[in-house]
Amino acid sequence: MAFVDPIGDMITRIRNAQMRMLNNVKIPGSKFRERILDVLKNEGYIAGYKILSDETNKGKLHVDLKYNNGIPVIREINRVSKPGRRVYARADTIPKIQNGLGLAIVSTSKGIMSDHDARNQKIGGEIICKVF
Repeated sequence: MAFVDPIGDMITRIRNAQMRMLNNVKIPGSKFRERILDVLKNEGYIAGYKILSDETNKGKLHVDLKYNNGIPVIREINRVSKPGRRVYARADTIPKIQNGLGLAIVSTSKGIMSDHDARNQKIGGEIICKVF
């Protein structure tokens, strides 16, 4: 089955798993999703992830969610740029989420990175999602 919005599906699976207080969630694998999970892991929003191979060439991503005193670390995760409406920003206009306490994940010409990395490198791009 082909997804219309695979990144939106991944974000929804993470959000739903944290509402149910699950320790981990499985997501269909892709390199784009791996890069987004790398940013979330480096910024401390998830504990980690593993790539599980299966009989087909496509693997699954096993994401370990992170909690602080029983409260999910990710309070809010929303898709910004959707297939029907792409949202782009220059380096100086990338929004700060919750006055810099949150994170925006940006797809740039140099790869997927956090908003503050994109601002430091002075690179704009497509705003994938925002996390707080």
